[in-house]
Amino acid sequence: MALFDLPLDELRGYRSASPEPEDFEAFWAKTLQEARAHDLDARFEPVETRLKTVKVHDVAFAGFGGHPVKGWLVLPAWADTPRPAVVEFIGYGGGRGLHHTHLLWASAGFAHFVMDTRGQGSAWGGGGGTPDPVGGAPAFPGFMTRGVDTPENYYYRRVYTDAVRAVEAARSHPLVDAAKTAVVGASQGGGISLAVGGLVPDLAAVAPDVPFLCDFPRATTLTDRDPYREIGNYLKTHRGRTGQVQRTLSYFDGVHFAARGRAPALFSAALEDQTCPPSTVFAAFNAWAPGDKHIEVYDFNDHEGGGPYQEAAKLEWLASRL
Repeated sequence: MALFDLPLDELRGYRSASPEPEDFEAFWAKTLQEARAHDLDARFEPVETRLKTVKVHDVAFAGFGGHPVKGWLVLPAWADTPRPAVVEFIGYGGGRGLHHTHLLWASAGFAHFVMDTRGQGSAWGGGGGTPDPVGGAPAFPGFMTRGVDTPENYYYRRVYTDAVRAVEAARSHPLVDAAKTAVVGASQGGGISLAVGGLVPDLAAVAPDVPFLCDFPRATTLTDRDPYREIGNYLKTHRGRTGQVQRTLSYFDGVHFAARGRAPALFSAALEDQTCPPSTVFAAFNAWAPGDKHIEVYDFNDHEGGGPYQEAAKLEWLASRL
């Protein structure tokens, strides 16, 4: 696919027209307050493995509504003092997978916390283990329209809340340096990391790759690829609900969380990305508040983005900030 979005010089100045709800901050403050009324109950069970360079813990903690959320904590085998932490969120349809697939960050000396995504984990990878016990109104298959009738019911309200609680769970472990905590993720994981970057004020770094869940008004009218297309397919059937759906999505737009980010940030975008169009990524990057930010641009890549090249860039960048 050749370039289909704005030229790079226009991307660098692009600003989203996504309207921010007047009660955006109040909505999220209330949501997190309700979640924190439940005991975090973070549990770390050692896992017997044949791996010699890392130690693995099977994690469970209380997320949105006190619902149990799974994860992995992977530590360098030699770690006996608190380590800088990388909290990772997973791409759309994937789950935490198998423990031996998460070796990069611990191999570099970090404590690596991987959050399972509720209700997902059946489209690729090694599976997930966190159900979503909340029902909702009729939705198009996938996750983008589950509970889209109201912000209170929307699926990503639960996921973003789980993610904030995941950071709190990671920081509760004695071998995690709470003051040196970064969040990372690609695609959906990148969008979740943006939300956490706006909701957790004292992170040390945020690194979203080709992030999803950004600039909904543009994304839903620019690309016909899933997952954004799920929203259009829902509205094809539910005629007349466009305004209602746009209002709900505005509470979950990465652009509005980016405007509240306080940590140094490393983004990445791919100029041939039809899944998360580059203008939607730049919308969040350009809204990111701190001056300590950088975006890696991959000119001829689709949604795979920088792949291993971006992993190398993040290793170098995080080593200088954690």
